[in-house]
Amino acid sequence: MNIEERVELISRRPVVEVVTEQELRELLSNTSDPVAYNGFEPSGPMHIGTGLVVALKVKDFAEAGVKFKLLLATWHAKLNGKLGGDMDKIHEVAEYFIEGWKAFGLDPAKVDFIFAEDLISQTEYWELLLKISERITHSSVVRALPIMGRTQTETLRFGSYIYPLMQVTDIFMLGARITQLGMDQRKANMLAREVGSALGKFTPVAAHHHLLAGLQGPAKMGYDENPVIDTQISSKMSKSRPETAIWVHDTEEDIRRKIRGAFCPERQLDPNPVMEYARYLILRRNDDLLEINRPAHKGGPISVSLPELEALYSQGAIHPLDLKDAVSDRVVAMLEPARKALAHRFEKIRAYIEKPGQLK
Repeated sequence: MNIEERVELISRRPVVEVVTEQELRELLSNTSDPVAYNGFEPSGPMHIGTGLVVALKVKDFAEAGVKFKLLLATWHAKLNGKLGGDMDKIHEVAEYFIEGWKAFGLDPAKVDFIFAEDLISQTEYWELLLKISERITHSSVVRALPIMGRTQTETLRFGSYIYPLMQVTDIFMLGARITQLGMDQRKANMLAREVGSALGKFTPVAAHHHLLAGLQGPAKMGYDENPVIDTQISSKMSKSRPETAIWVHDTEEDIRRKIRGAFCPERQLDPNPVMEYARYLILRRNDDLLEINRPAHKGGPISVSLPELEALYSQGAIHPLDLKDAVSDRVVAMLEPARKALAHRFEKIRAYIEKPGQLK
């Protein structure tokens, strides 16, 4: 596989930005065993973004010959007040995440699952964090709070301000020459790029993926000064709004009901969460096709690529309900392996969200 084919895999949807593609080409040309990472707070049931999006991208990286490390950010979850700060619950959810990713087809031989404890137990971690703190201003840390799902105006515990420093430290401790996180994590990656050379480390390439919107449609809550990123963060699926998200545990009936009720304006490509599912989950490659079972009086069944889908939908040649039904069919099939594998864990994990306890 040549360099351009590897770059295409790494930058394939749902990735929407690579900082920078030229640096990525140089890295792939000059490094025999590059490492990429993504990190997640184990904080509750797995939705389609945490489960399916991650699995699709990790498989892309593996095919491109890149070793992937998935960080179970347990201490980050505690600092962020998730699950009442109960580390036993956080660890159980972390194990559940790993089981879910394996059900989506991640090969443990090609992916390392790493717990935050594996990093922060090392003296080197804290020495590096202190060195990073010498080179990052307080205002930069405050601007990075959206990586936690927090705004700059919230009253937070002091530990929240350590969180961005930990995320930057994670990158270097993991040796992650490529950081593959969502657009909501962009500021942490940019901080790492700022300080890498000053620390005598490397400048990581950042490959940011699109955040799937909640099915309710666009929202704006003031997370970021960039309106595009703000809308993505504010509109993304949320555990606090379960009807706006597709969970890996949802039954076929639940998935179809939720997508049937989703925001999907006729002829409108963006914002349109149903079109996002087609664009970022189903039609990721140029030769991918989506079967749309239109009624005879609307032209009959059709198989479309993404450019064809977007053109026909914007012209009104595909009705929103037909798009919703086609996307539902594919999403149901894609989630089936994880739904079966995680069924025995769901009730307990859901109870943690409903009764998280108190922060200790």
